[in-house]
Amino acid sequence: MKDDQKNFILFAVIAALILFGWPVLQNKFFPAANPPVTKIVEGKAQVVPNPSADPAADAPSAVRDRTLVLRETPRVRIDTPTVSGSINLKGARIDDLILKTYKETIAKDSKPIRLLSPSGSPDAYFAGFGWRDDGLKPPAPDTVWKATGDVLSPGKPVTLDAANAQGQRFRIELSVDDGYMFTIRQTVANAGAAPVPVATYGLVNRNGVFKEPDTWTVQVGPMSAHNGGADYGTNFSDVDEAAQKFSTTGGWLGFTDKYWLTAIVPDQAVPFDGQFRAGANKAYQADYSVTPRLLAPGKALTQTSRFFAGAKEVRLLDRYTDKEGIAFFDHGIDWGWFRIVEKPIFYYLDWLFRMVGNFGVAIILLTFTIRGIMFPIAQKQFKSMAAMKTLQPKMKALQERYKDDKPRQQQEIMQLYKTEKVNPLAGCLPTLLQIPIFYALYKVLLLTIEMRHQPFVAWIKDLSAPDPATILNLFGYLPFTPPHFLAIGIVPVLLGISMYFQFKLNPAPMDDTQKQIFAIMPWVLMFVMAPFAVGLQVYWITSNCLTILQQRVLYARHPGMKEATAK
Repeated sequence: MKDDQKNFILFAVIAALILFGWPVLQNKFFPAANPPVTKIVEGKAQVVPNPSADPAADAPSAVRDRTLVLRETPRVRIDTPTVSGSINLKGARIDDLILKTYKETIAKDSKPIRLLSPSGSPDAYFAGFGWRDDGLKPPAPDTVWKATGDVLSPGKPVTLDAANAQGQRFRIELSVDDGYMFTIRQTVANAGAAPVPVATYGLVNRNGVFKEPDTWTVQVGPMSAHNGGADYGTNFSDVDEAAQKFSTTGGWLGFTDKYWLTAIVPDQAVPFDGQFRAGANKAYQADYSVTPRLLAPGKALTQTSRFFAGAKEVRLLDRYTDKEGIAFFDHGIDWGWFRIVEKPIFYYLDWLFRMVGNFGVAIILLTFTIRGIMFPIAQKQFKSMAAMKTLQPKMKALQERYKDDKPRQQQEIMQLYKTEKVNPLAGCLPTLLQIPIFYALYKVLLLTIEMRHQPFVAWIKDLSAPDPATILNLFGYLPFTPPHFLAIGIVPVLLGISMYFQFKLNPAPMDDTQKQIFAIMPWVLMFVMAPFAVGLQVYWITSNCLTILQQRVLYARHPGMKEATAK
């Protein structure tokens, strides 16, 4: 009786630790999936507003104030296949940018993501370029530059022109590619009587921190690449305490959240000093400057930098790194330690998507591929499981015989394994091999913008978000929202069912407590997995179904194994 009570208490403690301890670990190491893009109301999917998708969300007051600010200064329009906006001729700033191909929500009439906004408007976010005043007397921040054109587009650069009273003329030639990269060529022509020091700078300035939290898994906030690596260790609170500085040759710096990045990129062959610093009213700035060079009278000096403002598309960031030589620009996506597994999985999954046109189907095909590769290992696993089932009566007899002598009991059981040539750990190998794959898929769904707002079937409009079809409020027919840990959708339930049948294939534990734990584990994991992306659950359900199918195939090929297991 005492043993039963101890087993029950142990079982209750373990179940409580899993149910209530997991959310703590999840918030630190496994951030929840993206917020659902739809909610189910009376059985029908409705689009959920998602202003947090926009770093400068279009609240009514923000639209009014921003429009007013934009009208206050002369501007050059930006128009490319991917972005639209304008350049502020007052101060030569890129401070108005909309991402044409990305929307805040999945609604047809949803507004596109606005990434940059001018100073003086709520959520200001802009880039500027100029020269240090080390005796050069460059144009002031309120200088209104003259432009050679009224539209900046790929293949059609625009040059801004200004001068000072000492005889120096300043030009900023702006060009843009078909992605999100601007090239800035800053030229000083010295028509004065004396040499002048010339040192360019670039900056990105934003008001406030990002709406998404900075976590162990996803870098959100200040980010840079310098001195041979990417720096994910700086956050806004560090900048609040003191300016974060570095010196390097090659690299970049800016601000990132999950999907969007702004980055100033100095000439990769020129040493520069970079820093993050905080200003008044929660303003933050990333800036760089180069060492001054003395410019003789009658000479001109051109220095080139670049500015990225847009979506962190994997292929695009790789292109800027591999083909255009920007050091570690592909690290703008925080792949982490598993990038060696994550990036191949992304590229293969993206290739499958381009073949079939549906990311959910692509995830299923990915699962088939992985399980096919691991089929020989899975065969050994099932053989080991069947052998363990065959040994259970003998193991039970040994446990009864030596129940008062635990060391002897373990010794005899190990001898039994050796005699019967059974490895009790052989069945764990496929599971262990799938852990890095499972985690890699988790990061791919969490980080890559290619997965954002990708539908699957029926009510599943975003594979990177949890299942919105919650059962406890009868799919929205009951007027209440279940607590987060009880928001169980249809897909998590299917996951629990598939896990239940898969667990039935495993050898039954000898210990009663273990039996109770294994009996409830599928349903506990159902709650644990519910907040994760539906795409991850689709992978797991498919994997479980294939495991059950492989067991049937194995029994069909080895009928003696099934008979032995039955006995």
